[in-house]
Amino acid sequence: MPEIQMPKLSDTMTEGTLVAWKKKKGDKVSAGEVIAEIETDKATMEWESPEDGVLTEIFIQEGDKVNVGDKIAFIGEEGEEAPKEEKKKEEPKKETKAKAETEKPAPAKKQEKETAPPEAKIDRKSSPVAAGVSPAKPKEEPPGRRPLQEDARVKASPVARRIAGELGVDLTNVKGTGPEGRVTESDVRAASKTKPKSVAAGVSPAQTQQPASRSAEPQQKQEGSTRIQLSGMRKGIAERLVQSKGPVPHFYLNIDINAAPLMAAREELKSAGDDTDTSKITVNDFVLKAAVMAAVKVPKVNAMFDGDSIVQFADVDLGIAVAIEDGLLTPVIRAAQNKSLREISAAAKDLATRARNKRMKPEEFQGGSFTVSNLGGMGIDSFSAIINPPQGFILAIGKIDKVPVVDDCDQIAVGQRMSIWMSCDHRVIDGALGAVYLKELRQLLENPALLLV
Repeated sequence: MPEIQMPKLSDTMTEGTLVAWKKKKGDKVSAGEVIAEIETDKATMEWESPEDGVLTEIFIQEGDKVNVGDKIAFIGEEGEEAPKEEKKKEEPKKETKAKAETEKPAPAKKQEKETAPPEAKIDRKSSPVAAGVSPAKPKEEPPGRRPLQEDARVKASPVARRIAGELGVDLTNVKGTGPEGRVTESDVRAASKTKPKSVAAGVSPAQTQQPASRSAEPQQKQEGSTRIQLSGMRKGIAERLVQSKGPVPHFYLNIDINAAPLMAAREELKSAGDDTDTSKITVNDFVLKAAVMAAVKVPKVNAMFDGDSIVQFADVDLGIAVAIEDGLLTPVIRAAQNKSLREISAAAKDLATRARNKRMKPEEFQGGSFTVSNLGGMGIDSFSAIINPPQGFILAIGKIDKVPVVDDCDQIAVGQRMSIWMSCDHRVIDGALGAVYLKELRQLLENPALLLV
């Protein structure tokens, strides 16, 4: 029976968080039965038992982070005990070693004293540290003042020097009115009133300029503020987006398509009846199918950058952005070019449902040729998205709006328009290539009958 280790549930996963145990120690489990929830850098997923048996031992508590490959549980036969840790076998050796160390005679204090040089022979003036006496700390100067040596060259009364130290006034910048230009107390007080507030308060200008990264510190101390620790998924999203937006040279193309034929086709499919499969096909399903067909017609966009080469994919593995409670997942429809509109619609709904219910398998959201992100259903007119590396591009779909348009007879009429943005990796896709792809996409969406063949 196996010793269960933290699995590698994504291609970039190095550690996972044991969110919850679905079984208790001593429970019987079956292969394929959910025994735990694990949070990776991409998602929180239910994890199934690889074997039949009894959950004999649980090594990791809920909420603990574990490196990939570390043991988290043991599934054995009824009555079987988990193997003891190797550390326990080494304990007698450690005890023996510790005992041997305690038996070693400690060096006598008398010997220590004899090895040290006699105090009488130490020159305390030349070597205060060697004499065992810590050197006196120099008197700290108030912030904003110059070193004491520079102040010493300025003629000033003892009282003026003390007041200058308290008020943070630089004596070298004070004009004295006393005999032979001597700086007096009144000179110092007058100078403190004419200095900038930060310096007069004993704060140097350098101290007032805080780094940008600390700008949020005062907000964290406000009453009612909450500091939320990043989840594994949110941390993974942050890292991947930085990897994309920084190194990947993005550029953007935008088109507005005539969505009236698309809406008419959808209404026609719905008229077949609510119980039919075609009635469940959405506008987004049409977009997904059109994006795949356009990539087949313009295969050069179905690629990624790989160091000193461009990898052009044989299949169109379509990623679909799915918003979940604590982040974003991009499940992939494999070989989407071989699927019909109805099959793409069913696959997209199934993946989205299982993504939100944490029932996805790791291989279902890894890889992908490109991604489609649709926020039209959330009321977004248009937006540009960040590429999901190492993919070559991503499509951002906005909502369908009724707008005034000029028809073929040069008359103003009510039209329906949908905005589509294409974010491209310029190392893979040039502007002209992206324009050709969008032209094909427009042709398909404005003639939806082509998507049914």
